[in-house]
Amino acid sequence: MTLLAKGMVLESIDALGILIATLGGAAVGLEREWSGHATGPKARFAGIRTFTLLGLLAGLAGWLWSNGLHVLSASLLASAGALIVAAYFAASRVEVDGTTEVAALVVLAAGTVAGMRELRLASAIIAITALLLAEKSRLHSMVKHIDDASLRAGFRFAVMAVVILPILPQGPYGPLGGIRPRQLWTLVLFFSGLNFLGYMARRAIGSSKGYPIAGMLGGIISSTNVTLSFARTSRREIGAGISLGLGVIGASAVMCLRVLVTTAVLNPRVSMAAVGYLVAPFIVAAVVAAWGFLKHNEPASNEAAPSNPLQFASAFQMAVLFQGVMFAVRWAQGAWGQSGVFVSAGVLGLADLDALVVSMARGAGAQLPVAIAAQAIAIGVLSNTLLKLCIGAVIGEKQFRKVVVFGLIAVALASGASLALLR
Repeated sequence: MTLLAKGMVLESIDALGILIATLGGAAVGLEREWSGHATGPKARFAGIRTFTLLGLLAGLAGWLWSNGLHVLSASLLASAGALIVAAYFAASRVEVDGTTEVAALVVLAAGTVAGMRELRLASAIIAITALLLAEKSRLHSMVKHIDDASLRAGFRFAVMAVVILPILPQGPYGPLGGIRPRQLWTLVLFFSGLNFLGYMARRAIGSSKGYPIAGMLGGIISSTNVTLSFARTSRREIGAGISLGLGVIGASAVMCLRVLVTTAVLNPRVSMAAVGYLVAPFIVAAVVAAWGFLKHNEPASNEAAPSNPLQFASAFQMAVLFQGVMFAVRWAQGAWGQSGVFVSAGVLGLADLDALVVSMARGAGAQLPVAIAAQAIAIGVLSNTLLKLCIGAVIGEKQFRKVVVFGLIAVALASGASLALLR
């Protein structure tokens, strides 16, 4: 390639960077003018034209900087920055709102980055800025709906992720594969975050959409807890037994999805191997739950709502449980081989499926074959289904009991058939 050709390529990239900076400014300016912030008695200093020019100026400043003209580039940016600051002080006499001025500073930064040929970064900055400005009403509405418990839970999670996780050592320490504190706490954060998402979804729309939907949302956290809670509720709410029972079936369908998703995150190979065992019970549970949603959909009471899962005590208990289960499964495998793994999987399905998924996903490939790990997870799902069937049959009222027993027997048969045919 000749020097002339190289120069033309560089000029094209420079021109594209300046164009992105200009269009980025225009996009932000369009939103500001469309939302009414550039007109009226409380108008801010910039609309679509001013923002477009700010983007162009920033793109030129970035290009000048890349070509070694640092003083000129800095002078242009400083002048634009001073204009924005002066505009804020003038506008703040009428209304204290710096969103437009901060957006202008972001346009300057993104435009400069684009002029320096970091096109992807500049485009991402502009896109995020425009989205935040356009979604103002939804963001404010979301903040208004956050209660004290949810806000505290969010801060707890931040402490767990940003403060506790970095100070934990890597390990391993001890026998049977050892304890790996940082890796273990990462798993706790993952499952705690997943449970919290389910909790928030259940609080937001669960009670208004009926028990089948409430059960499915609760299944993101724990289908066993949903079964126990709904069985007790069926004795208090006469006439809601069918809808509550269908909520339990919906929770079981979500349980299969949750197991597959969490396994895919921890060990994709195990997840792929487990799909064949879980697809049949998922389809059976999903079909029954979908029929129930169309036919029986009584509004859910707040009594069935789950408690906030993001607690420090719960996180530490989860960490101890995960580590204890991993030790127990490794010991059972060493003592009894594959049969020991399958027995432990059946027992764990009665207690905590998450702990089983963690143990199988982490051990697959190194301590035990992937196929065995997938079968163990399927056995855990089957035993968990049978546990829920027993809970529903013993605690629930008559209508609830009929739905749960019929639905979960069908799910269990599908799960057992998959294990028998695919092993």
